[in-house]
Amino acid sequence: MSMYCYQCQEASKGEACTLTGICGKDSEVSRLQDVLLYAIKGLAWVNNVAREKEINEKTTDRFIVQCLFSTITNANFDGNVFISRIKEALEIRDETRLELEKETKFELIPEAATWFATTKEEFLRKSDNVGVLAENNEDIRSLKELLIYGIKGMAAYLEHANVLGYENNEIDAYIHKGLAESLREDIEVNDLISLILEAGKFGVDTMALLDKANTDMYGSPELTKVKTGVRNNPAILISGHDLKDIEILLKQTEGTGVDVYTHCEMLPAHYYPAFKKYDHFVGNYGNAWWKQKEEFESFNGPVLLTTNCLVPPKDSYKDRVYTTGVVGFDGLKHIDENNGDKDFTPLVEHAKKCQPPTQIEDGEIIGGFAHAQVLALADKVVDAVKSGAIKKFVVMAGCDGRSKARDYYTQFADALPQDNVILTAGCAKFKYNKLDLGDIGGIPRVLDAGQCNDSYSLALIAMKLKEVFGLEDINDLPVVYNIAWYEQKAVIVLLALLHLGVKNIHLGPTLPAFLSPNVAKVLIENFGIGGISSVEEDIHSMILEG
Repeated sequence: MSMYCYQCQEASKGEACTLTGICGKDSEVSRLQDVLLYAIKGLAWVNNVAREKEINEKTTDRFIVQCLFSTITNANFDGNVFISRIKEALEIRDETRLELEKETKFELIPEAATWFATTKEEFLRKSDNVGVLAENNEDIRSLKELLIYGIKGMAAYLEHANVLGYENNEIDAYIHKGLAESLREDIEVNDLISLILEAGKFGVDTMALLDKANTDMYGSPELTKVKTGVRNNPAILISGHDLKDIEILLKQTEGTGVDVYTHCEMLPAHYYPAFKKYDHFVGNYGNAWWKQKEEFESFNGPVLLTTNCLVPPKDSYKDRVYTTGVVGFDGLKHIDENNGDKDFTPLVEHAKKCQPPTQIEDGEIIGGFAHAQVLALADKVVDAVKSGAIKKFVVMAGCDGRSKARDYYTQFADALPQDNVILTAGCAKFKYNKLDLGDIGGIPRVLDAGQCNDSYSLALIAMKLKEVFGLEDINDLPVVYNIAWYEQKAVIVLLALLHLGVKNIHLGPTLPAFLSPNVAKVLIENFGIGGISSVEEDIHSMILEG
């Protein structure tokens, strides 16, 4: 096989992509990503020692985080980026190791901390020995990959916080420890389980850090109605998750006659008070990330991808797609950072030459129910629960995707009893956030907290309800978890929920391919993790009987 990747829900045949990725990633890029991951594991091992000697560089911490983020599903498809980052990782690693060797004698140093190469051909040869299948023990391999994918998701959220100037040395230290420990050939199952549970703890810390960064900078999300129609002006469409990028873009487009619309996971930017002052911040265009081939086509203007969720673009609109941050694709124009700022002038000038967006719908979406907004409504919510007007909260956070099986989530939401309220975050909401599900005493039946990282808000809401109702166990709340997953950020959200003590989470549309039968059994027996079946069966077992 030319590659082996099973880090996302769309792994081919429910097992692994071995020729080319369902995401569009070719085998060469996949193998280079494997080598980059190996290189930063070696760098992390060396950097752990540097941290002990108090000579660690923050730039190294940030570099490792960005490298991890770039390997997430649908983030970067540009082989040249990975070649460059492998070289840089080896260079930083060796500079740090040589500095340490002046005072430290290393023993049992892993090969990842000494291996060296300089060419793409050498990197590709190395990939044969350092990919997923380099670990022969199926259960150890499964646990190692679960750990790494959790760390990748954690790194993505940490990078968003870092961009806003918020850092946490303990989170960086854990990331490096987890990467380094994954190199151990003698590591045992219990060691890995301990590291994975620790990842959940630091996942909570990371999402809390990002929540603080976002709310400190832009205010707490508030109840907002977002338009889905269009105006007759040239426009820019911004997708991804990075709020700093949309802040810069809105400032640079002000007074230019160019409107700005959000797409997919950037929709929640409308909920932040700081962005409401911009009259040209018009609304949301389209749906979840996987529909971008049609929606980027009809948008007519330039599109900016700020984080993962890029689908390889069609030639018909490829010249209108720009990337920034960790995102990359061969042939697309990339906007680099310069001293903390970015110049989006090329997009503005490009937009002025384009036709206004073609309208594809006309309505509005209601959102902004992050923890501050929901807690402001706490009395109303509690009264509705006590009166029996609300019988259950159904957490349907997570990801959307191409699979026809994901229509299950639309049908499940539509079939829920009228006394159930959906709590959501992430692009999974696009499966049901445009359904007319009504409200319960003025409380909308879909409470959208925001992006996938805002699953933290849902956890805070649950913990507050536990306190209000005087419960000992969070699992005694009238809350059901029916979560859709797609990529590695969903993995760290899952681990974070497990750390908070949440049990009986249903995960779909399929359980991860990287879970071996034995590892899946451990998760089922210890945490009640389960899959999904039919809408009728799950409504009965989760809602009516649960």
